[in-house]
Amino acid sequence: MFKNTFQSGFLSILYSLGSKPLQIWDKEVVNGQIKRLQDEDIQSNVLEITGSNIQSTYITCPVDPAATLGIKLPFLVMIVKNVKKYFTFEIQILDDKNVRRRFRASNFQAVTRVKPYICTMPLTLDEGWNQIQLNLSDFTRRAYGTNYVETLRVQVHANCRLRRIYFADRLYSEEELPPEFKLYLPVQKA
Repeated sequence: MFKNTFQSGFLSILYSLGSKPLQIWDKEVVNGQIKRLQDEDIQSNVLEITGSNIQSTYITCPVDPAATLGIKLPFLVMIVKNVKKYFTFEIQILDDKNVRRRFRASNFQAVTRVKPYICTMPLTLDEGWNQIQLNLSDFTRRAYGTNYVETLRVQVHANCRLRRIYFADRLYSEEELPPEFKLYLPVQKA
């Protein structure tokens, strides 16, 4: 999908304020819902994914199950709100041994488990809005002893509120981020 795109700095794959935030995403909803709503904490539109079963309500990118993202930027950043329910997300990557591996983070898991094709990890979320930063290159090296090549797919399951999901070439300080990548936009004075 982005394989032939020049990649440096930031590459956003979901922004809740866009005209069609889920344009490149597929949706699966069973006993749940995916909707855009106004978040009271940040006074802004966000995407809410809710479901009675986290496995059956999710968004996944890209839409085509045979396609891949082809994103080479090693840092994944998600701006997500803790809604105090079970929540999980999964990243599928390709390593330099040409093996597809998945990293799954969940707020209901206590220990990290590394299996040949999937690494499951606990995720601790603070109250309210969180910025989740994953160094996929470091994770791949530590879990499998191989090198990260690219991200193939991103899947976000219920239950959460999303503001943005993007990839970056490195971790940026708050001061370095473009204004639209920051969570709390300054209040405009009239």
